[in-house]
Amino acid sequence: MTTQLTPSIYDFSAISLEGQPVSLSSFKDKVLLIVNTASQCGFTPQYKGLQELYDKYAAQGLVILGFPCNQFGQQEPGSEAEIQSFCETRFGVSFPLFQKIDVNGKNAHPLYQYLTKVAPGILGTEGIKWNFTKFLVDRSGKVVKRYAPLTKPEDLEKDLQSLL
Repeated sequence: MTTQLTPSIYDFSAISLEGQPVSLSSFKDKVLLIVNTASQCGFTPQYKGLQELYDKYAAQGLVILGFPCNQFGQQEPGSEAEIQSFCETRFGVSFPLFQKIDVNGKNAHPLYQYLTKVAPGILGTEGIKWNFTKFLVDRSGKVVKRYAPLTKPEDLEKDLQSLL
């Protein structure tokens, strides 16, 4: 009898905005906050709160991973360079950002296929409903919690502190 191991968050990789492959295993022993983002969304100001959390807790092991997505109202139409420039100049974003991905559907990035399965939303729905859905991952790579887009970054602070 063979045993099939369940994938771990560390089994996935993505391409950075700069075009470099990044294995999530490089974030072992860190607390991760994984967020699908967009530059032209009503929730876009959350970049500011995310950056504030990153500034405050990075030294304690927090890493925020931003995944731009254009699946919701075409609110992330820009190129990788435009996204990088917007995030840096408008919100001072210094946490890792990745190339645009799909988070839903047949072309959903494998990371998001995994996240939505292990941390379904309200009533067990797996699909991402909108930009700025957040997933909190502990230092061992376990997905601890999923947050709706309406949940502001500052409202995650207590949960973050308990893992750091």
